[in-house]
Parts: sequence; structure tokens; C-alpha cells
Amino acid sequence: MVGDVDETGQCDRQQILPLVDHLARLGRRGLADSWEASGCLRPRHMVAVKVLGERGPMTQHALGEALTLDPSNVVGLLNELEKRGLITRQRDPADRRRHIVSLSPAGEGELTASREVFRGLEDELLRALTPDERATLHDLLARAVGGAMPGPC
Repeated sequence: MVGDVDETGQCDRQQILPLVDHLARLGRRGLADSWEASGCLRPRHMVAVKVLGERGPMTQHALGEALTLDPSNVVGLLNELEKRGLITRQRDPADRRRHIVSLSPAGEGELTASREVFRGLEDELLRALTPDERATLHDLLARAVGGAMPGPC
């Protein structure tokens, strides 16, 4: 890809954000088609379910922090997941003001099915990359996300 030349005469080929944005747009379009066809998890749902699947039950507040979401957006997201039967919310016995969010058995199954849909779409989007290049891309993006987020990723 040819870049623009800046005022110092340097070629501006390292514009990563527009490429990431374009790839994400293609991915979102593919996921929207997959979601309509299969009813798989939307990306925002997938991330929440994945966090619960990896970390186990957690308070609603802790989940919101892990997802870097405003508390009002967490409630809406959890309402959608609960409506689909993918999570459960129970009062914390230690502090009745808090809710503990858990992945339901249906949520575990949906997570597995959605991972397959995501994997297929990634295979299509990243077909020009070798498996080692994909692994490197994943590691670099995970590190960039970790560096951009406050607290543990």
C-alpha cells in the first residue's frame, strides 16, 4: 500500500488505524450477515460472555470494569444476555446491593457455537496471512489493547 509523503519527505506507510478500522468494518459486516443467518452472539455480547467464561462469576460492577463500559450500558447488555438465557444474575449474599453475574449452561453452548462462527469469519478475512502471522497479529493487537486500557486487560 502506497502512503502519502509528509513534510519531511517520509512516506506515511505506517497508518495502522485506518487499516484496523477497515478490517473491523468488514468483520462487522460479515458478523451481521452471520448473526442474521445463525443468531450467533453479536461482538459486544461475545466479549461479555467470553470474559465470564474465562473468569467465572463476577460482580456486575467488576464485569463492567473488565469490559470498560459505563454502568448504565452494562445493565442494558446484561438485560439482553439474560433475556436470551445466556447469563444469570443473583444477589451477592455478602452484599445484597450487588449482583453476581454467571454464565448459564446455555451461555456456554452459545459461546462455543459463536466461536466457530467467528473463527470462520476470521479465516475468511485473514486468508492472506499464514497461521504464524495470524498468531503474531493476535499477540500484537492484544498487547496494544492491554496497553490502551486502564487496569488489567
